[in-house]
Amino acid sequence: MFWDTITLCESLQKQNYSSPNNKLASLRRQGVYHHIRHGRYETESDIPPHILSCSIYGPSYLSFEYALSFYGLIPERVTIYTSATTCKNRTKKFTNDFGTYTYQDIPLAAYPHETMVQVWNNRGYLIATPEKALCDTLCKQKPVTSLKALKQLLFENLRIDEDEFEKLNREALLFLCPLYKKKNLNFLCRLLEKEGKQ
Repeated sequence: MFWDTITLCESLQKQNYSSPNNKLASLRRQGVYHHIRHGRYETESDIPPHILSCSIYGPSYLSFEYALSFYGLIPERVTIYTSATTCKNRTKKFTNDFGTYTYQDIPLAAYPHETMVQVWNNRGYLIATPEKALCDTLCKQKPVTSLKALKQLLFENLRIDEDEFEKLNREALLFLCPLYKKKNLNFLCRLLEKEGKQ
């Protein structure tokens, strides 16, 4: 269960602890509470770490390399929990007992689309669809200047699996691409349109 410092200290005070902060520190050392960021704690030590991503910083949803790995679009196993935010104007990073979590902005127009709610043990979290994870990732890459360069970025630099790429929902990608107003996404749209005519 997710707790904040104020609620925990109020609860401990009601249990007649004269120094709730000291008791909280003791309970942390005993592993009853796990610090996940300033002022926030988790009680379930066996919770899958990715489920905490939305609770640590938000609003946010899992995306970028973590989601690409999750869907098998890239071969690497990603150990950093990468998430998308919007209108934060900064990149954030948190490291705690469960792992390392990073957060990057994407354009507001693209943010609300193509995400899914997943549930574990009555705990919900958001993750991008495969199409959205790819678009978010391309949004943060250095701009390319040609379709050839885009293919190199996709299949060589990012190591996107070509077979998995072919399985992506073209309509979803064509809907998403213009929302970013980024060169890489414009070229992806052109690539999809070109392949659709073949």
